[in-house]
Amino acid sequence: MFHVAIVGAGMAGLSCAETLCKAGIKVTLFDKGRGPGGRMSSRRIDTPQGIAEFDFGAQYFTARDAGFAEQVVQWERDGLVAHWPAARHDAFVGVPTMNAILRHLCSHHNVHFSRLIKGVVRRGARWQLVGEGVGNALFDAVVLALPAEQSAPIMTLHDFELAQAALYARSQPSWTGMFAFAERLAHDTGIVRDSGIIAWAARSNDKPGRSGPEGWVVQADPAWTLEHLEWSPDLIGPHLIAALEAENGRSLPALIGQSIHRWRYGLSAGTGVGCLWNEAQRLGACGDWLLGPRVECAWVSGRLLAERMIAAPSIAAE
Repeated sequence: MFHVAIVGAGMAGLSCAETLCKAGIKVTLFDKGRGPGGRMSSRRIDTPQGIAEFDFGAQYFTARDAGFAEQVVQWERDGLVAHWPAARHDAFVGVPTMNAILRHLCSHHNVHFSRLIKGVVRRGARWQLVGEGVGNALFDAVVLALPAEQSAPIMTLHDFELAQAALYARSQPSWTGMFAFAERLAHDTGIVRDSGIIAWAARSNDKPGRSGPEGWVVQADPAWTLEHLEWSPDLIGPHLIAALEAENGRSLPALIGQSIHRWRYGLSAGTGVGCLWNEAQRLGACGDWLLGPRVECAWVSGRLLAERMIAAPSIAAE
């Protein structure tokens, strides 16, 4: 059976895997994380008032593509997503956390976590992955479902034209703070957009299906993040708290838990290409960086690549 290795088990990689598997193609996914998430990651923080949960990557998603909209309807029926009209009229979130969708998709596939893939090597007409704990298995094709900056070094050794597309697609970084408070903030709407150093801030426990103590995600402006990219989290946290306090209009309640995360590749540029595929080498790439900085774009890119692979002569003949 034709066997594809997908490096990256985020939305793009899992979307690609879903479509390939429906066509009868064997797929194995590898991800450096300890669990599903990528830019849809969620985090739990212990506090004196219980567990606080935060979506610290994508805050919500929309569905404009017809195929993705159909998929979202099914996820909603399955209880995996819900509307979040406070963010915008057509916003959806995963329930009870954003990564619930990815956990559901992973349950249908062979996914190996905590596997950092450092490269791929040709073994005759097949591929071998280079990394810790990946073994010596050979694959008929490889898909890179990674940020552009992580895809480029791997592709450079095998197809410089594909690598160039990744080299030109630079992501924007984002410092993100997750803060839990002893009491509810006085902020009226629970959402802040593009104010000072804040690109986005929102009350996490107001999202559908959420509970627990008062929690806020604060995502810094990309330009400010870039200027302070190499600062330590201990230095970044007070700046994000001060910005949130200014938006709140009064002193913040006691802080009972926090975590600071640096997204080096937080917001993709989006090249509009859709996906990349080298038929001769059976090497491809998908991800939101090939379409636009939205969850939907990652899903569409993965599906487009899978459809292109399925139609490829070398795979169709297998």
